[in-house]
Amino acid sequence: MQPGADPARSSADPARPQTEVELAVTGMTCASCVARVEKKLNKIPGVTAIVNLATEKAHVEWADAAGPSDADLVGTVEKAGYGATVLRRITTDDAGERTVQASEAARGAEEAAARAASARVADLRRRFWAALVLSTPIVAVSMAPAWQFPGWQWAVGALSLPVAFWCGWPFLKAAWRAGRHGSTTMDTLVALGILASMGWSAWALLWGGAGRIGYTMGMTGIHGLGHSGTPHLYFESAAFIVTFLLLGRWLESRSRRSAGDALRSLLDLAPTTATRVRREGGGVVEETIDAAELEVGDEFLVRPGETVATDGLVVEGESAVDASLLTGESIPVDVGPGSKLTGGAVNTFGALTVRAVRVGEETTLARMGRLLTEAQTGKAPVQRLADKVSAVFVPAVIAIAAIAFATRLALGNPLEMALASAITVLVVACPCALGLATPTALLVGSGRASRLGILIKGPETLESAHGVQTIVLDKTGTLTTGTMAVSAVRPAEGVGERELLAAAAGVERGSEHPIAKAIVALAHERGIEPKAVESVAARAGNGVEGILDGRRIAAGTARWLAEEGVEGASGLGGEPGASVVGVALEGSLLGAFDIRDAVRPESAAAVAELKSLGLHPVLATGDNEAAASAVAAEVGIDDVRAGILPEGKVGIVEELRAAGQKVAMVGDGVNDAAALAGADLSIAMGSGADVAKEAADITVVSSDIRSVGAAIRISAQTLRIIKENLAWAFGYNVVAIPVAVAGFIVPGIAAAAMASSSVIVVANSLRLRRA
Repeated sequence: MQPGADPARSSADPARPQTEVELAVTGMTCASCVARVEKKLNKIPGVTAIVNLATEKAHVEWADAAGPSDADLVGTVEKAGYGATVLRRITTDDAGERTVQASEAARGAEEAAARAASARVADLRRRFWAALVLSTPIVAVSMAPAWQFPGWQWAVGALSLPVAFWCGWPFLKAAWRAGRHGSTTMDTLVALGILASMGWSAWALLWGGAGRIGYTMGMTGIHGLGHSGTPHLYFESAAFIVTFLLLGRWLESRSRRSAGDALRSLLDLAPTTATRVRREGGGVVEETIDAAELEVGDEFLVRPGETVATDGLVVEGESAVDASLLTGESIPVDVGPGSKLTGGAVNTFGALTVRAVRVGEETTLARMGRLLTEAQTGKAPVQRLADKVSAVFVPAVIAIAAIAFATRLALGNPLEMALASAITVLVVACPCALGLATPTALLVGSGRASRLGILIKGPETLESAHGVQTIVLDKTGTLTTGTMAVSAVRPAEGVGERELLAAAAGVERGSEHPIAKAIVALAHERGIEPKAVESVAARAGNGVEGILDGRRIAAGTARWLAEEGVEGASGLGGEPGASVVGVALEGSLLGAFDIRDAVRPESAAAVAELKSLGLHPVLATGDNEAAASAVAAEVGIDDVRAGILPEGKVGIVEELRAAGQKVAMVGDGVNDAAALAGADLSIAMGSGADVAKEAADITVVSSDIRSVGAAIRISAQTLRIIKENLAWAFGYNVVAIPVAVAGFIVPGIAAAAMASSSVIVVANSLRLRRA
């Protein structure tokens, strides 16, 4: 399914009915799990399934009227070895009408999934720190003969037990579950490495002679049954494997649900209740109902400070509505009878009666949620490369070890030597380097980025950052501060600037409007005391007025002041893209203010850097053409798309991608979330809405737009390091396994080689500190 596609039409003829089912899936730990669940679901006739590890959900759809029942779908997932709960079933009829049936277990499943994710991260953190504390003396004593006190091997063996079997339990459990259902994953190799190291070490300690007091062991030379009287111990190998792989799994689990959090944050904007109004007997009856119960045509009340329950038209009342989280528009929009409202917008001061025109799945918020969900469903080849290879690699390694064991017995080698040979193959093929390849590079790369005020979500980002050609930039909160500020004070002839500012701040200081706040803030900044203005009253859509020293003072739009007979008001100009506020006292113009969303001082330099990286910048904003063009000219952008609604931003991204461009998107508001999720690379400014940050691949915490170029550079370099690490890890196994089979190395050397491969991977990742 392509980002932005309507799921109701993605795999079916528009004239035919279609059914969609959303499942919550539990127990998945890696891309191999995702592939297994998808494979099982897609075997159902006529079904197309996409499983999302980040959201831990499966989206299943089919075109025929008949199809599998909820029980069939849940049973199929359970047969794959995982748990499932039906969240909702959506049917689309011939006319394209969508009917949503939410499962009674849906809310409980969502809450349980959130709790389980948090518990999983906490559990991995505890196991990692326990493994680190216990593994430090295990590895130190095992590798340094000078520290090996009498009976040291028994102490190391005792410390290794909780590391291998408690700290390493997540790997062992996952490998057992996969094995029970006839599959293998990366956890299978990890478990084999742990068990092979521990099993051999236990045998050597109890029956092989390594348990005698006075036994010492080094990490160099030839060790094994064929070369010395006592075998080598591999407790440190098991500890090494568990500790480093727990670190990687912990880091991965911390960010796994971030995409799902973005969707939940978006949907949380919708209020849960609404005040429906009915006209009876010449009066109005109010009743509080669940917002989901609203139907098209219902009228509902929106009081000051409340959130609009659903998309509708204003029937009565006048106010200003703050839709910044949805449209990116920094100034509240004045509304009155006939004005359109979007669910999720916030009413600022006047009571409104609104008639619902879209409800449920058809609202703007719901459509944005669907776009975000679809855009998030994707596969990152670099992230799942190791798991794809392991599907063949793990059975092959096991088979090679078995063949080596049988061959040595057939050639007349001692049983101990045959066993040592088989274990050597398993130990040398331990996927420690494979497990470290991605998380260590990500850890170092993201650490370097964080020092520059940049947070990188995960490996998918690295794939997306490579080769970006076009970058779409939001205006408000990205290139600008997102806060209204006075850019020019223009007193009339004979009026002082301080006098104008004191009078304007006096009449505006009781208002919550962003423009009023900007004027009052400037007065405070300059140490000017606002004049005492009485009987202040707001004039919706026009401005405010009051009484100053017995005379009428008004501050508002040039149009309104001109209608009120203020001479010179109609000729008030202003900076391009600025809002102009005129101030008049008793019909005489005192002056005017130009107010605009201030451009960040670093924006021009940031755009210049992006151009130097070969990127084509595009400005896309919900603001008007004048405001957008003014900002674009100031920062050096030629390609401007103004008056863009949330779905329009998604359209711009899709249009550029359809033209063959690899697109990055930079934004900060909820209105940017779907476009961020649909882009090849998404970057959110840290000052923006949480949903934008959660939907993005990269977050610029410092809100310094100059960090965008650095983020792209670091991401590309981190991707290159990961590919180098994986190439080394696979290449190492290609060479090491045949050498182990041939008998040129034995378990001790195999363990050292395995450790060396991991050290090389880590050392290569550390190069990113200079990125």
